[in-house]
Amino acid sequence: MPTNNLLFDMEKKAIRIIFMGTPQFAVESLKALVENGYNVVGVVTMPDKPAGRGYKLQSSAVKQYAQQQGLKVLQPEKLKDDAFLFELKQLKADLQIVVAFRMLPEVVWAMPPKGTFNLHASLLPQYRGAAPINWALINGEKETGVTTFFLSHEIDTGKIIFRKRTPIHDDDNAETLHDRLMTLGAQLVLDTVDAISEDTIQPIPQQDLLAKDIELKAAPKIFRETGHVDWNRTTGEVYNFIRGLSPSPTAWTEMQLGDETEPLRFKLYAGEVIKIGESSTVPGTILTDHKTFLDVAAKDGFIRITDIQLSGKKRMQTADFLRGYVFPKNARFS
Repeated sequence: MPTNNLLFDMEKKAIRIIFMGTPQFAVESLKALVENGYNVVGVVTMPDKPAGRGYKLQSSAVKQYAQQQGLKVLQPEKLKDDAFLFELKQLKADLQIVVAFRMLPEVVWAMPPKGTFNLHASLLPQYRGAAPINWALINGEKETGVTTFFLSHEIDTGKIIFRKRTPIHDDDNAETLHDRLMTLGAQLVLDTVDAISEDTIQPIPQQDLLAKDIELKAAPKIFRETGHVDWNRTTGEVYNFIRGLSPSPTAWTEMQLGDETEPLRFKLYAGEVIKIGESSTVPGTILTDHKTFLDVAAKDGFIRITDIQLSGKKRMQTADFLRGYVFPKNARFS
């Protein structure tokens, strides 16, 4: 007679899963499913896109991993395309899993009998939207996490299956937090599929997790103009803004050299708060010894920039950057 573990392993192989995702963040979850014996019958990802200097077609990170594992890959241009929907139905999935993909139409997410769940990089219902990792850092949160929830009509609002928390460290940036949530999320995806396989889940409406008078914070998509540093903010706010966008899409600032020239743009990857308190220095004013440090005035003190890049040049540590670039007298960022 089969043991309980053997029965569970048989259930794993019986449940047919379609995985949907595109970037490296999603690969970790797909890898966890494959390495733990789940039956992934298909992978849906974005079409190949031209990239790099030669504009050669480049596959998504999810496609590259899926092909290495011999998994069937679908790359629809449109998710309502009849040919794609037919092919999806032919896979006879019991469950669909979405990690860092695109918004699905109901005809797709409602297809499998066990539903479609999404992994989101925040503690829903907080930080619904496309950039939860960045906005949690920008807003100076001390804690975040990952959530699995069933898809419904409104984006990021479906019933929650599981949540898992993690602290945000003072020296975290978008990259370190991304990597930690990627690993945490992969385990949560496994836990969620295990529970669905065992039929032990009890999904909770998101409104049931909201305490009274708690403000919901959003995580909208970040565009290039979003990254412009406002030096009129406090040092803490500027520090969080820089790390929340580092290393991508990156906070930036400009310096005007003259009325007739285009301003120089600088990307700021890292900094530290060195002075807090009332400051009479005009925000954006640059203080430097032209050798080792670059300090910029904010509302209540200074931010020391430690990692910088001039547009068209390489990213550098500030001391290295100052060996090759001299800021003019009375220079100011805007």
